[in-house]
Parts: sequence; structure tokens; C-alpha cells
Amino acid sequence: MTINYDYENLALRLWFQMHRVRDALMTCEDQVFGEYGLTSEQYSVLMTIKYLQEPVRVTDIAHWLERSTNSISMIIDRMVKPGLLRRVRDRKDRRVVNVFITSKGEKALKPASVAGLEFIREVLSPLSYEDRRTLVNLLQMVKYKAFKYLDPGIDIEEMIRNEAKRHADLFERLTQYISPSIPEAKRQGGKK
Repeated sequence: MTINYDYENLALRLWFQMHRVRDALMTCEDQVFGEYGLTSEQYSVLMTIKYLQEPVRVTDIAHWLERSTNSISMIIDRMVKPGLLRRVRDRKDRRVVNVFITSKGEKALKPASVAGLEFIREVLSPLSYEDRRTLVNLLQMVKYKAFKYLDPGIDIEEMIRNEAKRHADLFERLTQYISPSIPEAKRQGGKK
């Protein structure tokens, strides 16, 4: 078997870059959201609850964020203590615990969302529309291959259909949530 070292070197460079980009983005998000007293993980939980609409269970959040229920539960515990979220047992089924955003959480979420969108625009500004579409498609291919590695029996086509349904109005709703706080000129891509 002949090893193509250039191909292997490129694969390793790409893998290293994907990890470095993720780490850099998480650090930047922690800095951006930190201005509003949130970590990137806490922001993700708040936005998920906002998107899914209350009442939301811990399992709903974990499913949406593709994380374990245990890890999301620990994040929520850390968010309940400073008053960003509250847990309430369901009256009909006491085993079910719903999670709600508090007024303190809401006050942090809106400006953090605006700042997050501005950060996204800044970081992606070097990429053309076509570059962005290509990058999205390439990253989805890698993500689906990783899921296939974790579960060889998974139906990727079904996963794609479900993801399309779940995300159908996500970005529109997020933009509507954030947009009233963004000056009109910025929403249209212009300067103030």
C-alpha cells in the first residue's frame, strides 16, 4: 500500500484547522457574550429555550443542541444559581421539569444576540456568499460522516430531512428577534 504523504498531510492540516477554528470561535463567543454575563454555552441554552418556546424540558434542549442531557442539566444548574433560568415541575407529571428564562436571562439574551450577530458578520466578512454556501455544505458533509461513524446504522437522509424541518424557520425567527435592535442600515448591509 502506497501512502500519499501530501494527501495525509493535507488531511491532518485540515483536521487541525477545524479544531483551531472551533476553539477560536468559542473563545471569541465567550468574550462577546461575557459582556452580558453569559458564556457561549449559556447563550446557546437561552437561545434554544427562546426558539423552542417555553415550557421546555432539559431533554428538549439537549436534543436541539446535540449534547447529552447530563451536560445540559449541569449548564442549567449553573444558570439557575445566578437567576438566568428557573426550573418548574410540571403540575400534571411531577417527573417532568420545565425550564424558563427569567427576566434577568431575557435582559442578557437580547443584547448578547445583537452582539453575537455583529460578531458573526465580522468574522464571516472575508467570505463571499458562494464561499459561505460551499463551507456550509462541506461542514455538513463532515458532520454527517461523523454521525455515521458514531452510529453506522443511522439514516443520514432521515437526519437531513429532520434537520431541514427543525431549522426551517430558525434563522428567520432569530433575525426577527434580533432585528428590531439593529439599526436599519446595518440590517441592509450598509453603514450607520
